[in-house]
Amino acid sequence: MRAYVFPGQGSQFPGMGKDLYEANAKAREMFSRANEILGFDITAVMFSGSAEDLRATAVTQPAVFLHSVIAAACIQDFKPEMTAGHSLGEFSALVAAGAMDFEDALRLVAIRADAMQKACEAVPGTMAAVLGLEFKTIEEICAGIDGVVVPANYNSPGQLVISGENDAIDRACAALKAAGAKRALKLSVGGAFHSPLMAPAAERLARAIENTRIREPFCPVYQNVDAKPHTDPAQIRENLLRQLTSPVRWAQSVENMIKDGATSFAEVGPGTVLAGLIRKIAPEGAIDIQFA
Repeated sequence: MRAYVFPGQGSQFPGMGKDLYEANAKAREMFSRANEILGFDITAVMFSGSAEDLRATAVTQPAVFLHSVIAAACIQDFKPEMTAGHSLGEFSALVAAGAMDFEDALRLVAIRADAMQKACEAVPGTMAAVLGLEFKTIEEICAGIDGVVVPANYNSPGQLVISGENDAIDRACAALKAAGAKRALKLSVGGAFHSPLMAPAAERLARAIENTRIREPFCPVYQNVDAKPHTDPAQIRENLLRQLTSPVRWAQSVENMIKDGATSFAEVGPGTVLAGLIRKIAPEGAIDIQFA
């Protein structure tokens, strides 16, 4: 079975999507529609903006989503048998599986990005990458730290990102290094994504999700909150909302996709981050990894 996976925030780069725009009339039409929906010329930022221009959450999330969804729309005979996306990429995965319309999903992504940006400004926080420790060890250490600090991204065996309040992250990093972590390094991010500090963003996103049409997808979508396949629109809706304050269980999602029959993965969108993670998660030689 063939699985398509979609990246999240952090995979953006200057010039992203320009090749699609120049080569495909359908891509040009979708980019033009996106500019209308967003109310600003996001294509100008994507094609000609600097890395700093692309770093703002309100720009990054729609840009990565657009690159991914438009790239998928330009694939001939595109018919995934399962999909998944990392954080923001889950919206791309839902569009690819037919659960959401491109326009509706873009509006949701724009609201999500703005709400997350405002939550970051209201309650400062950060994230840190932890390498070389078992997931359970990291979970136990975080649970013993004063303040808010939680596992946020289960990226691959030996690689987990934690999220929370600045001081709590500092204390957790020190404890994790003392426990034998190869690295516990704070990341250059705007806030504490996938942590309880995103609760204000979830309140705003809840209203938008409630008013968005979600259909039954034509293939299972493995969602971040529980790493399981979903096709029920009501459950998909609930999981999308929970995702903001819950960890991204990417390693577990890929493991479940392989267990359920995935023999090849194609990463669609900017960058190759997910392909690298899948290589670390999958048994050696068990699957084929491609870039679409």
